[in-house]
Amino acid sequence: MVVVLMSDIRKADEANSILEALRLRFPNLKFNFDLDDYAAKPFPCGHSVLRAEGAHIESAKIISLVAHAGFQCRELEDKVCG
Repeated sequence: MVVVLMSDIRKADEANSILEALRLRFPNLKFNFDLDDYAAKPFPCGHSVLRAEGAHIESAKIISLVAHAGFQCRELEDKVCG
C-alpha cells in the first residue's frame, strides 16, 4: 500500500528531520519526500509530496507527527488547482 500526502515542507533539512522522526516512529514503513513539486503558490496548491509505503499505514498518525513538528500535512486530493 502507498499513501501520498502533501505538506508545506520546502527545505531539504526540514524534510530530512521529518523523515528521521517518521522512520523512528514507524520502522516498518518506507518514506520519501519529493520537494520538487513545491511551486511558488501557497499551500495546498504549492506543496511537497510525502510518500509512505508499507502493509499498514495510519495516515492520521503520520499527519499528526508532521503537524507536531510545525508543518501542515494532509492526504493528497485528486484535483486541479487554479
